[in-house]
Amino acid sequence: MNFFVTLSREAMSAHTPWLLFASLAALLFARSPKRPERRHGTMMFCLGAHLFMLLLTAAFHGQSGDLSSDLRLIAWIFGALAFVGSVSALVFLGLLSRTRIRVPRIVEDVVVGIVSVIAATAAASRAGMNLSGIIATSAVLTAILGFSLQDVIGNVASGLALEVDPAILVGDWIRVGDVTGKVVEVRWRYTSIETRNGETVLLPNSVLMRSQVTLLGRHAGQPLQLRRWIHFNVDWKHQPSDVIDTVETALRATPIARVAAHPPPGCVLMDMAESSGHYAVRYWLTDLAVDDPTDSDVRTRIYFALNRAGIKLALPAHALHLTEHVADTPAVKTERQAARRKHLLKAVGFFDTLHDPEFDELAATLRYAPFTRGEVMTRQGAEAHWLYLIEDGAASVRIAEGRVEREVAKLMGPSVFGEMSLLTGAPRVATVVAETDVECFRLDKGAVKRVLAQRPELMTHFADLLAKRTAELEVARDGLDALTPRPSIVAESGDLLERIQSFFSLD
Repeated sequence: MNFFVTLSREAMSAHTPWLLFASLAALLFARSPKRPERRHGTMMFCLGAHLFMLLLTAAFHGQSGDLSSDLRLIAWIFGALAFVGSVSALVFLGLLSRTRIRVPRIVEDVVVGIVSVIAATAAASRAGMNLSGIIATSAVLTAILGFSLQDVIGNVASGLALEVDPAILVGDWIRVGDVTGKVVEVRWRYTSIETRNGETVLLPNSVLMRSQVTLLGRHAGQPLQLRRWIHFNVDWKHQPSDVIDTVETALRATPIARVAAHPPPGCVLMDMAESSGHYAVRYWLTDLAVDDPTDSDVRTRIYFALNRAGIKLALPAHALHLTEHVADTPAVKTERQAARRKHLLKAVGFFDTLHDPEFDELAATLRYAPFTRGEVMTRQGAEAHWLYLIEDGAASVRIAEGRVEREVAKLMGPSVFGEMSLLTGAPRVATVVAETDVECFRLDKGAVKRVLAQRPELMTHFADLLAKRTAELEVARDGLDALTPRPSIVAESGDLLERIQSFFSLD
């Protein structure tokens, strides 16, 4: 019975009921589902140690020696630490969190640390420990601890400086030495940085304060975006103005994911080497976490644009190619290309009435014009006196009505589009966007004019085809059914024939 009486007296003396109430309140009302808290674990450890030491104090009460007093001292210190942990959890995770007042984590850690030291000291003094003697005789120990903990103190001070000075914030992208990443947390000892490789670098705050820090993508009054450079070389047989115009037109024609529209991408001639010009594309990256994939998309757009314009990337001046010499290799290569293009002309079905020599003539004039996924192949309303023959790939046909653009058809290779503009000079009636990489060829007005001049009767055939295709496009655009009256195809064909004759100046 004396044990329980003693235990009750010790618990009341140590304010254990209040400690249990504060701990229970912290567990119930101060949980953060967004981040796991080790504070609760520390609090429960100190509470358990406090209760255990109270049991030992009651058990050894009245025995000789100072064991009971020493156990009481330890119990009170653990109780003080548990109480500080409970109150800090209620304040920082409960009250301030619910009022949406954000307190930096390092401030929490420092405040809790200082208050814990004060509470433990007060508890020890209340338990009868003579702290003045310890403080008076511990000058050497204090000096040793201060010297050994100077890095820790420096990190804490640096961490507080980082929180007070908003130059570096959580969420910023920074570069420190060879470390580049996103700031995810500032603690009392270190700053946590996540790199693009999925690594987390713990950078000591003192090192961060002593080093040169580059804030990536942040400039006054502008959105978060970082300028990137894409370099490439082009032979001098192509004029720099043509190269720059070709690349800039392709990059600005269709938006590229994560590439800022303002400022727009630009191309500049960086250097003039002996055999080629060194060019660079400069664009602004809007998502700093996705740099390499965006660079790849921009390089792909550059490659396809240069190919469509017949501009080849330059090989290094010292490149040496050794191949077995075959006398007819160039001829064989040219013959294969001609056969491939002739086969495509026949496969699309639009040129069925041509004779074999006419196929050969058109095939010789076809211009290779590939497109990458997402590029606009032609835009509604544009003036373009040529058509495209899709050999392989898929494209979407879209019509804009006001501010709304909707898909009316899909094109799969082999197919043809733009024939109305080629034969009548009319503006494009639809926008065509590449859905995959598209192997494509371009047929210009001059080649078709030579064929029509030799066989004027082909104009009637083409007019009939255009009338049918126009009717099909109207059905797709307006959703008409078979019972809906439509203009006569014969009348439409006659009108188109006159427009073809006028456009090519062939009567």
